Amino acid sequence: MATRPRAAISTPRPRNFAALGAQVEAAPLAPGLYVVATPIGNLGDVTLRALTTLAAAEAILAEDTRITRRLIDRYAIATPLVAYHEHNAAEVRPRVLARLAAGEALALVSDAGTPLISDPGYKLVVEAAAAGATIFGLPGPCAAIAALTTAALPTDRFFFEGFLPPKSVARRERLAALAAIPATLVFYEAPGRLAEALADLAATLGPRPAAVARELTKLHEETRRGSLDALAAHYAAAGAPKGEIVLVVGPPLAERRLEGEALDARIAAALASFSVKDAAATVAAEAGLPRREVYARALRLAAARR
Repeated sequence: MATRPRAAISTPRPRNFAALGAQVEAAPLAPGLYVVATPIGNLGDVTLRALTTLAAAEAILAEDTRITRRLIDRYAIATPLVAYHEHNAAEVRPRVLARLAAGEALALVSDAGTPLISDPGYKLVVEAAAAGATIFGLPGPCAAIAALTTAALPTDRFFFEGFLPPKSVARRERLAALAAIPATLVFYEAPGRLAEALADLAATLGPRPAAVARELTKLHEETRRGSLDALAAHYAAAGAPKGEIVLVVGPPLAERRLEGEALDARIAAALASFSVKDAAATVAAEAGLPRREVYARALRLAAARR
């Protein structure tokens, strides 16, 4: 008589992590979506709560599973990874929402830092919240905040822009719209575009104090400070640096009120690079003058040059 094969016995995966030479068992999680900040370079910056959550979740939604794998391997976490990025989000998101509706606890991470800050997690959080899922935020590393704290620029008010447009014309138009914001500005930038971006920042915003922070929390971390024009000249000569870049730009400089010929000269210089509208916005922001007043003068100057 033939012997029936035994049914496979599934072994529950371990829900623990290793840290500081100890194995730590993770407590069960309440159902919901856990938005987990992860290190931006130094894996030692992860929080204990993040490790506990990643170990206890049913799955980890990762922008790039290869990058997240390095983190969970470092801390001996066995939670399955699910790729969730801008190229597959429309396909994967309904399945994620179904798992949340079934009562699972899922973790969302980005490649580095806090999810939803310049990454594709926003739509998932919006739809999960709309579907009634509980959203848990686990604070932690963020490149923008890390750069702001090392830039030695005002931190009482800041505006995070993210990445500027890659083309100079569009970039200058966007900068003209940001010029009047009375706050420190924070940007992300690609190394290969850094010198051009700094040149456009200097041309649009003037010689504001700024800082270029790169490789934050890593071995070759560097924060270079100076005026926008000086930084633009440095990186034009030095070439593209390596690593992730955060630009921090100080708020508009307080200047004497420009009037008469001095104001016209400033507007004329701006008209050499910008449209009438953008030149007026730029000069108005630099000089602290009403945009309507500067726009009217710019129109007259532009008409006289024809």
